[in-house]
Amino acid sequence: MTTYFGSDGATLHYDELNHGDGSPVIALAGGAAMHPRYLGDLAGLGDTRPLILPHLRGVGRSPLPESAETASFWRQAEDVEQLRVHLGLDRLLLLGHSAGTRLAISYAARYPDRLAGLVLVTPPAGYLVDEPSDTPAMIDARRGDPVFDAAVAAWATGPGTHDDAGFNAWYRLVAPLGYAAWGEREQAHAATALYSFAANRAYFSVEPPADLAQRLGEVTAPVLVVAGAQDCSAGLAPVRALCGLFPAGEFAVIERCGHHPWVEQPAAFRAALHGFL
Repeated sequence: MTTYFGSDGATLHYDELNHGDGSPVIALAGGAAMHPRYLGDLAGLGDTRPLILPHLRGVGRSPLPESAETASFWRQAEDVEQLRVHLGLDRLLLLGHSAGTRLAISYAARYPDRLAGLVLVTPPAGYLVDEPSDTPAMIDARRGDPVFDAAVAAWATGPGTHDDAGFNAWYRLVAPLGYAAWGEREQAHAATALYSFAANRAYFSVEPPADLAQRLGEVTAPVLVVAGAQDCSAGLAPVRALCGLFPAGEFAVIERCGHHPWVEQPAAFRAALHGFL
């Protein structure tokens, strides 16, 4: 584990899987505020390029600041910029998953000239596009599976308590929603999830600027947007619409896949990323 200084001077941490050559990929975990261990090596990406996995504010070994705003996805873009400087890079190759794409998008909007490329994996896009969500139809198509139906019911109920224990217990109940199937591989991956409830709340404590979607039109770096064809979380149609906001956007749909393509369809995920990178 390695450290660097955040925008306010706080000591922040990141893991480094340094097995490959070339420019590193900085991978931002979702959740929000999930420990980056659930990303693994992103289906072998760490074997071909150095892979940097930041512990976001309040997650893992990075402390939660007194000011919640500093830990918001909008403000943590400043930490990502500090990480770029620490790594000695002119520009960043940035990957975000799920809620981590909010931070990746914030960085792209605030520091477009420092972005070499952007990969957005199953990004929630409803806050940026007007495209109606197709997740209700995806959920209806899977009803009748007792495990899936129980996950849908738990999602509607919400956590039993508003703390780490309650939030993580709730996630274990709703986890089947995040995968196109619920086999041994998916169950083992879901067991790696670890949330910080306080960091999750802080992550959403600042609203992004109203013109954020328009500002993405100024991002000239190449962008790859990856969607799961059966993603009952982010959906498909809004993700496709998000890709259209970027001048150099490229869209990839992975079949028989939910919200975690590097776990569910690792070969297809590797092919999409390696072709882009």
